[in-house]
Amino acid sequence: MNHKLFVTNTLTRQKEEFIPLNNKHVGMYVCGITPYDYAHIGHGRVYVTFDVVYRLLKFLDYQVTYCRNFTDIDDKLIHKAEQELGNGLRYHELAEKFIGAYHQDMQKLGCLKPDFEPYVTQTIPEIIEFINQLIIKNHAYVINGSVYYSVKSFPAYGKLSKQNLAELEIGARVSNEPEKRNQLDFALWKSAPENLFWNSPWGWGRPGWHIECSAMASKFLGKQIDLHAGGQDLIFPHHENEIAQSQGATGLPFAKYWMHNAFVQINKTKMSKSLSNSFTLKDVFEKIDPMVLRYYFANHNYNTPLDFDLEELYKIQKSYNRLCLALDHTKANSNPTKTGSDIVEKLLTYLCDDLNTSGMFGVIFENLSTLSNGEKLAVKNFLEQVLGLSMVYIPEKQAELTPEIKNLIELRTQARTNKDWVTADRLREELNKLGYIIQDK
Repeated sequence: MNHKLFVTNTLTRQKEEFIPLNNKHVGMYVCGITPYDYAHIGHGRVYVTFDVVYRLLKFLDYQVTYCRNFTDIDDKLIHKAEQELGNGLRYHELAEKFIGAYHQDMQKLGCLKPDFEPYVTQTIPEIIEFINQLIIKNHAYVINGSVYYSVKSFPAYGKLSKQNLAELEIGARVSNEPEKRNQLDFALWKSAPENLFWNSPWGWGRPGWHIECSAMASKFLGKQIDLHAGGQDLIFPHHENEIAQSQGATGLPFAKYWMHNAFVQINKTKMSKSLSNSFTLKDVFEKIDPMVLRYYFANHNYNTPLDFDLEELYKIQKSYNRLCLALDHTKANSNPTKTGSDIVEKLLTYLCDDLNTSGMFGVIFENLSTLSNGEKLAVKNFLEQVLGLSMVYIPEKQAELTPEIKNLIELRTQARTNKDWVTADRLREELNKLGYIIQDK
């Protein structure tokens, strides 16, 4: 197809034309989850965003190899297994449980399955060899059975996150690994007692977080990849460290383009489990259809913060259903013409401009009432194929008023009667958190 694709490259902070290293072949790596809990809406935004990128690249006739990993060995996972199962070494049981739940969430959201979904625990030989190459090339050193990456050995460190190495050293906290040469050096291999985890040339232990993605990307996509993506929170230190490791081992630039979606916020605050303000996909799906959530994500450009609001989610279902009804009488074509109408060309122009989904939907709704049946069919096919939307009308759920909810509503009504607006507002917020919207008429 003739459309040029432009993306904002985090590495340069510029919008650039996407030109793969090898003609129409694209290697795409997206950092996956650490499966120690159910996936949350932040995960949902990441994987819906880059599922759209994956679909768009394929729609533009690129041959895409998509890899997304599972970090199924990690401090958090071991700690959670200790808490829930009474034994940290049962981390693999916990990982399988949450990986299964994650796959269900992704399927409900309409995300296509990547070509490769490697587990860290299944890539240990490659990780060990990758670390060995870094030691040989003097980018890493061994102390007491642990291996650390020497940040000073890589002068370009900080180029992705635009952080100054000297300033990082000044601001570094006191290390809990005193044997390190530099406080900024990070673990490639963590030593463990004999017969615990995996054996290596440096003794028993397990890999550090950052080296895992470098090794898996190299194994499944090669020494250089076209596109590396993930959430904004991974820019530093995770993706910065991946660059240092991969370029240190191969001497070649690691990824040509880096894409990051912006944070999901709750009440203007970054969503975080530590702040107890996160929503799991599992919980959200009990209140709203997954396709509505996907449509909600798509209506916000990926590189701007999203302030998650259940009330807005309920409202946007009406927009989604309006679109579904407008296109309802047209039947999906199993083999749609990609450039069958001017309207699809316009949609593609917006989407190829750094995934401008909000602009794309603006064009649809501006022209919805004047589209011919053929154009409606083309739009429907495009939304299904590239945006991953099912385009099926979703009946609104009838709220079940439990005794607890009825009591809160009654208390709020009484507070309003008494002109106790503070209490009324508090009760309204409480009801919102439980998934109920109160409209005063």
